[in-house]
This record gives sequence, structure tokens and C-alpha cells, in this order.
Amino acid sequence: MPIKAPGKRYCKRLQHSKVFGHGTHGHKSGNADVLITPLVDMFVIIVLFLIANFSATGEVLMMTKDIQLPEAVNVKEVEMNPVVMVSGEEVSISGNVVGRVQDLVKEEYLNIPALEEKLRDMKKQFEDLHAMAEGNTNAFKGDVNIQAHKEVEFAIIKRVMFSCASAGYNNINFATLQKGEAGAPGESTAAATP
Repeated sequence: MPIKAPGKRYCKRLQHSKVFGHGTHGHKSGNADVLITPLVDMFVIIVLFLIANFSATGEVLMMTKDIQLPEAVNVKEVEMNPVVMVSGEEVSISGNVVGRVQDLVKEEYLNIPALEEKLRDMKKQFEDLHAMAEGNTNAFKGDVNIQAHKEVEFAIIKRVMFSCASAGYNNINFATLQKGEAGAPGESTAAATP
């Protein structure tokens, strides 16, 4: 083994470069060095991005282009409760359509049977779930949020409210936008009016 004169020693990556190392002669190694620092930096950036965009409260209302919420001045924060959505075409709860507005206008009775049945099922699920837990202090409060388009007829809203009350949901809140804020769809400016 020949004796080499001491001098600058370059890292593995630079030993085979044209400028610092021994030039281009020699063979390429089959093993590639893993660069840990850029990999860790990338993962840190991804984690910070996810933390910054994570909402701890969750989305209470699903904003759709079919429903334009009315504005109100006296509002409070929306709580996590069942949401009845009333657009210009249909009435739905938890993503399930329970009636079409055109059909509801023609009918003369006051309740919406499909909505009432779905709400009763949700109430029963809540009570069954909390009955199994020992030392449960969460009693059924009967809270429901109504997210209605601002131009829906009052007769439809009245029928939705009657159906909610008949199913045991007596604390009805209406989702509104706080007056004075830009309320574009997708923004979480929704609030409830008691």
C-alpha cells in the first residue's frame, strides 16, 4: 500500500468530483449514500404544514354552494349537534335527503315524516351510547342546528322546526353568517342564532 502525503481530505461525496477529488477515473459505487438532513427537513416542513392547517374544533357545518346563509348581528359559536340542511331543492340530514322542497310545499300536514324518523333514530343512538357508559353525566339536551338557504319559504322552515320538536329536539339553532364579515362559501364564519 503506497504512502500518501497528508493533505486535505474531502468527504465521500466530493472525493469523486472533478474539482476536489481524483477526477472521473475509477468505478461508480453500487451503494448510494442517503442524505438524512434534507429528508428530515422535508418531514419537518410537512409536519408543520399539517399542524398549521389542522382544525382542532372540526367542521360543524358543511358549507355548500346551494345554501347561502343569512346574516345576523347577535350570534354565538356553533356547537357540534345534528345539522338539518335546507336548500332550495331538498331537505337533508347527515347527508341523507329526507324530502324535496317541491313535494313539501304541496303537502298540507305540518311534519316531515322522514326527517322526524331520522332524528328519532339519532336520539335513540345517542341515548343507547350514553346508557352503556358508567357514571354518565351527559343527558340528551335536544340541540339541533338548522342550516337553511336565506330565500327558502318560511312554510318549509316551519315544517322542519315542527319535525325537530316532535322528535325531541327542542333547542333549535339557526346557522348564520356574522354580519360584517366576508362570508364566502368554504369559510368557517358560521354561527348559531338562538
